[in-house]
Amino acid sequence: MKTATAIAQTVVRAPGLILIVLGVLFWTGHALTLIAVHMLLGILLVLSLWTLAVIGARAGAKPGLFVLAILWGFVVPALGMAQGRLLPGGAHWVIQVLHLLVGLSSMALAERLARGMQGSAVPARPTQRAAGAD
Repeated sequence: MKTATAIAQTVVRAPGLILIVLGVLFWTGHALTLIAVHMLLGILLVLSLWTLAVIGARAGAKPGLFVLAILWGFVVPALGMAQGRLLPGGAHWVIQVLHLLVGLSSMALAERLARGMQGSAVPARPTQRAAGAD
């Protein structure tokens, strides 16, 4: 389970960084031809978030964290796909900031899930001393 957690965590971190860089480029009016790549990486991030949520649920993570991660995974693409139609004009920057915060929150949630599973590892049992070893 540790390996799956580490892989899913990496699949959140790497695309997350690329998503932030692409988002900044789009915000400044550059690389707009890469929006489809941004969307694909966002879907990959959400799938990794859900993977971490399921692994966490199986490992005994708090049910509320599992539910939040699943629901948040629906919010991210919904906002991303609708953002072009929300608050068009001069106030659109509010939606862009909201989109950035929702994306960063999904990455933070994934990190929290992964960290929780790393901290909940069952400690090794102490070895039994042989009889008469005292």
